[in-house]
Amino acid sequence: MSQKHVVVIGSGFAGLSAATHLANDTSCLVTLLEKNETPGGRARKFEHQGFVFDMGPSWYWMPDVFETYFAKFGKKPSDYYNLIRLDPSYAVIYGEKETLDIPANLDEFKAMLNKIEPGAGVQLDKFLAQAKYKYEVGIHDLVTRPSRSLLEFASPGLLVDMVRMDIFQSMSKHVRKFFKSEQIIRLMEFPVLFLGETAENIPALYSLMNYADIALGTWYPMNGMHEIIRGMVSLAEEKGVKIRCGAEVEEIEIENGQAKRVRLVSGEKIEADVVVAGADYHHVDKHLVNPKYSNYTEEYWDKRVMAPSSLLFYLGIDSKLKNLRHHNLFFDEPLGPHADAIYKNPRWPEKPLFYASVPSMTDPTVAPEGKENMFLLIPLAPDLEDTEEMREKYYDIIMERLERITGQEVRSKVIYKRSYAHADFKSDYHAYKGNAYGLANTLLQTAILKPSLKNKKVKNLYYTGQLTVPGPGVPPSLISGGVVAKEVMKENNL
Repeated sequence: MSQKHVVVIGSGFAGLSAATHLANDTSCLVTLLEKNETPGGRARKFEHQGFVFDMGPSWYWMPDVFETYFAKFGKKPSDYYNLIRLDPSYAVIYGEKETLDIPANLDEFKAMLNKIEPGAGVQLDKFLAQAKYKYEVGIHDLVTRPSRSLLEFASPGLLVDMVRMDIFQSMSKHVRKFFKSEQIIRLMEFPVLFLGETAENIPALYSLMNYADIALGTWYPMNGMHEIIRGMVSLAEEKGVKIRCGAEVEEIEIENGQAKRVRLVSGEKIEADVVVAGADYHHVDKHLVNPKYSNYTEEYWDKRVMAPSSLLFYLGIDSKLKNLRHHNLFFDEPLGPHADAIYKNPRWPEKPLFYASVPSMTDPTVAPEGKENMFLLIPLAPDLEDTEEMREKYYDIIMERLERITGQEVRSKVIYKRSYAHADFKSDYHAYKGNAYGLANTLLQTAILKPSLKNKKVKNLYYTGQLTVPGPGVPPSLISGGVVAKEVMKENNL
C-alpha cells in the first residue's frame, strides 16, 4: 500500500503545528507549502543593516501552551530558544507623567492597584480566582474541542462550567463588578483587545486573558519572536515534514467531492490524500476551490465581525530611547469615541490608540550597538482604503504624541522606516479585508459558531488557523493545528 500524502497550505503557527502533529502521529508523507520565501506566516522576520524586525506577533503569553506543544514531541521551548520573563511586563501610558509600569510580581501588582483604588488588591484576588478557573477549563479543555457539534458540549458538568464562566455577560460589566477606577478598568480590559473586539462585545469568559497576563506573565524569546518559528520549523523537519517556500497554491483540484491535488501558480501539481488549509480561510473558500464546493457564501463572510487590521511601522533609531519599556500601551486617548473606527465602521480614527514595542531594550541582538529597534502598531478597522498618504499622516500623529509624552525627539533620529498595512496583509497573506488578527471572539463567533474546520462538501479538506476554532492569537493557532490534526487522523484512517 502506497504512503498517503497530506498537503498543508501555509506555514504560520497553525500550519506548522498541524503538519508536525500529522508527521509525528501518522506514517504519512507531509508537505507544507508556503507562499512567501520564508516560513512563519505573519510571524516572519526581516533584517536591515543590523536591525532585526519581527513582522507580526510581539507578545509571548500563555507559556504553558508552548510547553504543552513542544512536550507533545518530547521537547521543551528551551531546546529551541531562551525565554525570559519581562519585568515590568509592560507600561501603560495614560498621558504625560501618567505611566504605570506593570510589575511581574503579583504582590507588587496588588500594591500598585491599592494606591490607585484602596481595596483593589483584595478585589484582584477575587477577580483572578474566577479568571484562573476560566483559564484552566477554557485553555485546557474547551479550546481543544473541534466544535463541529453541540454534542461536544452537552455534558452536565460542562453546562455548569459554562454558567460559571460568564459566557453570557460582557467583559465590560464583569470588570466593573470588581473595580471602580477607570485606570484599573482600562488595564483589565486591555487583554481582550487581542481578541478583536471591545470589552462591551466580548464575553466575560475571556477574563482568562487576565490570568494569562497577570499570573502567568509576559515573556520574550531572546533574538525575537521568530525564534519560535525557527524552533517549530526545526522540529517539523526533524519529524519528516517537507517544507517548500515560494510555493503558492492557485487551486485545490476536487473531483467527486474529494480533494485530489493542489496546483501551484507555477503550474506544478501535487497529489494529495488530505489537504489542510492554514492559509486565509476566506481566500481558500472563495478562490482556491470551485465555487460549488465553498463552505460559505460571500454574504456570510461579509457579515462576520472581523478583528482589526493594523498600520505598522518598523523603525531603526540612531540613538537610545528613554521613558519607554519593551512593551508600551498608549492609552492617552479614550477608546470609547474611536471604537467603531477600530472594530466596525471602515474609517480612519481621529485620535488613534497605539502600541510601541522596543525589543532592543531587552535584547541587544535586534539592533546595532547604541541604536534602538522600534515597532509601532495602530489598530484599525478592516477594509480601509490604504494609501501612502494616510500612512504618513498617522505616522506623524502618533509620533507627535510619543515624543511629547516621553519627552524626547525621535523622528529626526529614524534611520530606517518601513510601513505595513491593509494592502500588505492582502498581498502577503490574502488576508480577508486586510485583517491582521482573524475573526473577533464575540459570543456569536465562538466554538460551533465559527467557520467550521472541515469542508462540508469535500470529505478530505480541512481548515486551521485564526479564522476557525479556537480563534485568533499565537497560542490558539498552535492549539488549532493540533485540533485539526486529530480530526484528520480520525476521519481518514491515518
